[in-house]
Amino acid sequence: MGRRSRHLGAIRARIRRRDDGVLGLELATLAVVVLMLAFTTIQVGLYYHARKVAQSAARQGVDAGRQFGAGEGDGVSQAQEYLARFGGSVKDAQVSAGGSTAQQIRITVTGEVATLVPGLTLHVTQHADGPVERWTTP
Repeated sequence: MGRRSRHLGAIRARIRRRDDGVLGLELATLAVVVLMLAFTTIQVGLYYHARKVAQSAARQGVDAGRQFGAGEGDGVSQAQEYLARFGGSVKDAQVSAGGSTAQQIRITVTGEVATLVPGLTLHVTQHADGPVERWTTP
């Protein structure tokens, strides 16, 4: 029995020596996966935030441009003001009133999303539209 237990002890020692450092490698691999998942989650959050800011700017522009006596220029300037105040997550934002008619105003906000990864470019385009207020006789 003594010889057999020594033999098993030697086998166990060899197995343990082969496993030395494996835990560090596994943790390093796991850390990379966890960091990639965290950055992806943050980037998705930044994208949806920029999208919401662009949508809100377009909505503000429509609300200003559809009022009685206002025009497309009023809507565009209101959307640009909103982006100046809250649009840090929408870079290089462009605001246009293309597609507007005498009865309908449409404001479109286009820009790039702030990113964590250099070289990654994400675009966001949001629009809002609504009827232009006009005076009617009953």
